[in-house]
Amino acid sequence: MTAPRTEPASGENPVNVTAVIPARGGSKGIPGKNVAEVGGVPLVARAVRACLGAVHVTRVAVSTDDAAIAAAARAAGAEVVERPAELGSDEASSESALLHALDRLEERHGEPVDVLVFVQCTSPFVTAQEVDAAVHAVVRDGADSAFTAVPFHGFLWTAEPGTGPGHRAHGVNHDSAVRQRRQDRTPEYLESGAVYAMRADGFRRHGHRFFGRTQLVPTAPERAIEIDEPGDLDRARALAPLLDPQQTPAAPSSPAPSQYLGKEL
Repeated sequence: MTAPRTEPASGENPVNVTAVIPARGGSKGIPGKNVAEVGGVPLVARAVRACLGAVHVTRVAVSTDDAAIAAAARAAGAEVVERPAELGSDEASSESALLHALDRLEERHGEPVDVLVFVQCTSPFVTAQEVDAAVHAVVRDGADSAFTAVPFHGFLWTAEPGTGPGHRAHGVNHDSAVRQRRQDRTPEYLESGAVYAMRADGFRRHGHRFFGRTQLVPTAPERAIEIDEPGDLDRARALAPLLDPQQTPAAPSSPAPSQYLGKEL
């Protein structure tokens, strides 16, 4: 699905913002995970709907090696990039799938991608607003890469050589001898795992989602759920009636006339 590209003022070039949702079919922890339903909607379709609802997204594609995922993605309004088998293994990185999709989409549509948005369908409560905020960080704020994150106030520890008898525990993000109050500590953030946005040319050069100046996009902790284990799926299903909007838009919004004005990539 493609939304019209906005023509910026004063001779600037339009900005092509392409969202790619990698969704392989070989999940071992939860078989068929990416088409498992939360709130009655397959996970991959939930991610597609969030991207289609984002004002700043030009195109939405799902990269997959699975026919059922491809069918669900198309039904939700995304186009599909067929992923080769070697990029669908447990060892293959998300970056390799993104680079492959980027190449195929540029070939298919005959135009370069300016901003690549990586959205994970294992984050069932990702919103269009979060997608737009990540794109905004790159296009308007001048970041090279951006990601959604949640505030974190916990005290992290590590154990050497393990957690068995006789191990030694060490504070990671704090001095264990000084128990600071929450309000006195430097704010820290955890990746939510939902949305990453990046300049496409920089991503090609570096081969990784983080490069140059990276900007975080704070998001609501209650929505930051990642589906990795069966218990995560059960929790997401229980929370869906509370966190899902009354209606989730299934079609792309029309870009605002002032989209991207004053910022040239």
